[in-house]
Amino acid sequence: MRAVQVTSANGPFELVERAIPDPPARHVRIKVQACGVCHSDSFTKLGAFPGIRFPRVPGHEVVGVIDAIGPDVPDWQPGQRAGVGWHGGHCGHCTSCRRGDFITCVNGQIPGITYDGGYADYMIAPFEALAAVPDELTPAEAAPLLCAGITTFNALRHSGLRAGDLVAILGIGGLGHLGVQFAAKMGCRTVAIARGADKEPLARQLGARVYLDSNTADVAGELTKLGGARVILATVTSPKAMSAAIGGLGVDGRLVVVGASMEPIEVPPLALIPQRRSVQGWPSGTSIDSEDTMGFSALTGIRPMIETMPLEHAPEAYERMMSGAARFRMVLTTGL
Repeated sequence: MRAVQVTSANGPFELVERAIPDPPARHVRIKVQACGVCHSDSFTKLGAFPGIRFPRVPGHEVVGVIDAIGPDVPDWQPGQRAGVGWHGGHCGHCTSCRRGDFITCVNGQIPGITYDGGYADYMIAPFEALAAVPDELTPAEAAPLLCAGITTFNALRHSGLRAGDLVAILGIGGLGHLGVQFAAKMGCRTVAIARGADKEPLARQLGARVYLDSNTADVAGELTKLGGARVILATVTSPKAMSAAIGGLGVDGRLVVVGASMEPIEVPPLALIPQRRSVQGWPSGTSIDSEDTMGFSALTGIRPMIETMPLEHAPEAYERMMSGAARFRMVLTTGL
């Protein structure tokens, strides 16, 4: 089989031939049809994730068909469509797992980081990481929903929003263009916030009722004029942009952060206390959350905006994603 691997931290991608692996107990083998290219693949490329071992095959937005099953795999059968996202398995015995909070498992696994992922013709995954893929979605459409999709969908539905609430999506990139669609289809008065007037037509096409150009508008002031946001979903990686928007939250409003950055968000306590505002981070979700995300997308017509490339063009696809040239998600296809 073909696989695209990284052999050392910050090393090049290498297209290699490997033997097709056999699934051990409680694992399945997936014949990969599509794998999304995510900014988080840089953790593998740069060797930036603690404990990562090389060589490693990246990829955690994987969609394909179960090709073989190991012993003690319940329910799943060869021939079923399946996807694997950021949540690649959990230990079952840490405190989080014992409380059923598998996404915060201290020993959690991540495809493409803790084991080989989807930049390959075949991959092995534990059965608890599998999500059923609806027939309405093609492999390439479904793949980005397993990370970018689930991250925005899950964050919104756990944010406390209700239909009719004012919800702002900060950033219209790989995450934000899905966030706008999800918020609109959830029945929210959706505001899209991005830099530049040129993004307004797309934002409205995706479902935004209001567009704010952060280059020219006072984002917090404009949100306040609209009544204050119940939720601001921060998909950008700019803490300054997040800080500038907090004043636009209404009473009990919540800034939900899904855009990863190591820089601090600066929030004066008096911006939070009087109106009970809060700042919350939200991680991805488990395999059943992936199923919910794909199911909602299939039901409502939500689709990621993608560019596809064959597996052997993984280096080019990765560079397009990381440079921002892609609009909005890159997906590798195997032709299997």
